[in-house]
Amino acid sequence: MKRGARPKGTVNKNWSPGLAYVVGLITSDGCLSKNGRHIDITSKDYSQVKLSKKILNVSVKIGKKNAGANNEAYRIQLGDVLFYRFLLNIGITPSKSKTIQNVRVPKKYFSHFLRGYFDGDGTTSSYYDSKFHKSFRFYLSFMSASPQFIFWLRNKINLLVGVEGHLSGYSDRNYLQLRYAKNEACVVARYMYKNKDDLFLPRKFIKIQKTLKIIENSLVSGRGSSVKHSEKCRHIFLPPDHDFASRSTERVPAKSFSSPRAQKI
Repeated sequence: MKRGARPKGTVNKNWSPGLAYVVGLITSDGCLSKNGRHIDITSKDYSQVKLSKKILNVSVKIGKKNAGANNEAYRIQLGDVLFYRFLLNIGITPSKSKTIQNVRVPKKYFSHFLRGYFDGDGTTSSYYDSKFHKSFRFYLSFMSASPQFIFWLRNKINLLVGVEGHLSGYSDRNYLQLRYAKNEACVVARYMYKNKDDLFLPRKFIKIQKTLKIIENSLVSGRGSSVKHSEKCRHIFLPPDHDFASRSTERVPAKSFSSPRAQKI
């Protein structure tokens, strides 16, 4: 019997910061078709889709998707059987939104994966407290429709940087929110953007930079209660060679999750 041609792949599947970042994006905003070949990456940010195309080194066109008023998005679709199989092997499957459990990413590249996932399904919020005017609040969150994935992500971050976060519901009741507050948010942000190169979504990075600058400045200005908050964050202003990966802590038990309560940030 004559064998058919072996499938050819165009995407480099050797782990690198770029590949880990795109895997994070695919985990959040990607889709694997059921035909075993095509991968779709969609985002409201044109620059994000353009960056994905550059990292994957594919010559596909960037198209548009329109799901109603003020809901325009950009997308690329590539056909690569070997890359598709690679994604399956590390834990990303078709119809993954509610079923994904974990993604097998080498520890060396996990910060890039986390940043990619954050650029797809993450958000931050910062403001001065309306009651305590000198107290500055900072929150960083990840969302997912899969409880098992959120439990895994929480444990993974805890193992790497030693912060626990808080699990709760989100404004969309189909999602769970993994939320970090105050100094924990600082720690996660610094870890994510360590050695970022050009692998990030500019608008989210700029927003976090402005927030961290306010916190850092408060160390110098001595702004009342905001200094107490800043002192807790002081340890996260670390030299570039600080080894986050050397952290080792106990796993956070999944049972600590309480019933969802709608909470918009």
